[in-house]
Amino acid sequence: MRIAILDDDESQVELITLLLERAGFTCHGFSEGRALLRQLRRESYDLLVLDWAVPDISGTEVLAWVRNNLPQPIPVLFVTGRTSENDIVAGLAAGADDYMIKPLRGSELVARVQALLRRAYPEAVRDQVSFGRYRFEASRNEAHFEISGVARVAQLTQKEFDLALILFRNLGRPLSRPHIREAVWGRDIEIPSRTMDTHVSRIRSKLELTQPDSGFRLVPVYSYGYRLDQVSDADGRRAESPDSAPSATQADREP
Repeated sequence: MRIAILDDDESQVELITLLLERAGFTCHGFSEGRALLRQLRRESYDLLVLDWAVPDISGTEVLAWVRNNLPQPIPVLFVTGRTSENDIVAGLAAGADDYMIKPLRGSELVARVQALLRRAYPEAVRDQVSFGRYRFEASRNEAHFEISGVARVAQLTQKEFDLALILFRNLGRPLSRPHIREAVWGRDIEIPSRTMDTHVSRIRSKLELTQPDSGFRLVPVYSYGYRLDQVSDADGRRAESPDSAPSATQADREP
């Protein structure tokens, strides 16, 4: 899972990053709210950890932008030195999913992040998970599905399986190329752009996502990444879902 951290205290960002990466997460630190907003317009994250007070714009203003502009809601954890009940209520009322007060306790931080992610992405913790007519079995790297009344089984490589799952777990949500790369290949591994495109093409073929009655459509998002949409079984029309990554108009609505 990919986590963005906003805090103007570099040592705090380093501490949170250390704690969460030890727990298996990938973290990206930011010291300014506007820098995080610029990145959110280009990339996707699974969870945000926001400090309340940063030099340029507050964590609550960042949160307001996130809730108003991102096509899909993501969990947000506020981490701050404010301790009054009114501050806690204000943070939650602004749209935060949870609230922690500094100084942080490492085990509690990890537990809260894990709880938020379990609630937001419950399929991620299951060995066997289903989406419409597709059932994925992690222990065998298999996808079971039915097309035109015929049952099929697709044997996937580990990378193909990981790629398929991240797409299905984020239905209707545009995923940036860096997000996909880190989730499937790892943060420290550079891959040619064509490698990702080839894997996407294999997923589309093996899972027969080009078939009108598959119930899903895998589409590229120009200059951003990919998105898997759920479509109507009856006529193949696209179900309601975001058309693209946050638009330029939305991106310009900074606090």
